[in-house]
Amino acid sequence: MSLVLLTRIMTSIQHIQEQIQRGLANLCVHREPKGLYDPLLYMIEMGGKRLRPTIALLSYYLFKKEINNNVLMPALGLELFHAFTLAHDDIMDNADLRRGRVTLHKKWNPNRAILSGDMMCIMAFSYISKCPPALLNTVFSLFSHTATQVLEGQQYDMDYELCQTISHKNYVQMITKKSAVLIACSAKIGALCGGASQEDAELLYDFGLAVGLGFQIRDDYLDAFGDAATFGKTIGGDILNNKKTWLLVELLNRVDKNDQQELNRLLQLYAPPQEKIKGVIDLYNKWGIAQAAENEINQYHKKSVQALESINADKSAKEQIYQYTASLLNRNK
Repeated sequence: MSLVLLTRIMTSIQHIQEQIQRGLANLCVHREPKGLYDPLLYMIEMGGKRLRPTIALLSYYLFKKEINNNVLMPALGLELFHAFTLAHDDIMDNADLRRGRVTLHKKWNPNRAILSGDMMCIMAFSYISKCPPALLNTVFSLFSHTATQVLEGQQYDMDYELCQTISHKNYVQMITKKSAVLIACSAKIGALCGGASQEDAELLYDFGLAVGLGFQIRDDYLDAFGDAATFGKTIGGDILNNKKTWLLVELLNRVDKNDQQELNRLLQLYAPPQEKIKGVIDLYNKWGIAQAAENEINQYHKKSVQALESINADKSAKEQIYQYTASLLNRNK
């Protein structure tokens, strides 16, 4: 790819994300009571990748070039729903940091974090409903079903913390629901708002699903092998909470009897935390888990490319969304 084309692509993505940021900045200006809306604004101001609204607008851009409120508002709704899930996840995980900043329930208290999270969810549905009127039933049904799946995925995640081992099938089911379906939904909503055919909208859903699965495995990888200053979260948080990440599931399927006993000891160890984190990461290194995760991410990347190549859309627009998602799957934060 030429440097000129790559620069044009990056500039366009930046323009899209600036539109998203402006929209989010105007969400709750001067709304009362501040006790409800201040934590909401704090959560939004944490920043983040804005992955879901960006995917929605890039998918829309495959079919239409002028972004308007009929797609921007639903895109903002997708980000609000994601923020709601993060606020509640942090409470469940008792997390201290989110994107390098103190989490809502630590800065205020769990009750205020829960209530503000609830408001994010309600606002998300309101913004989703601002899609083109002719698509309201289709988009609202898709989003409602997706929201249900996300909550089911969160319950599976909590259930699996209590299990000594789970299968890869269980893991994929959990992250598909908890994480990947919202990214897939974002791609499909953007496509539908752009006037895509049903076939192309479904292909974009498949594309988003593969990106979402690879993205979550990268997130699992970074929890163990990332840099805290870059990643924005405490390294080893998933290990301390016995989260059934892709890495742990793969390790459980690889270890021999001796290392299984050591792993069981570590998983039952709650203090000192650094001993537990180091011990599990040492086992990851011994059994080649980091490279195995990279290989799995690459497989999902290939699946996403296959779906994208089948879509009937402008080649340069497809290159744009490809470059964006490729950067996500190879990120270090």
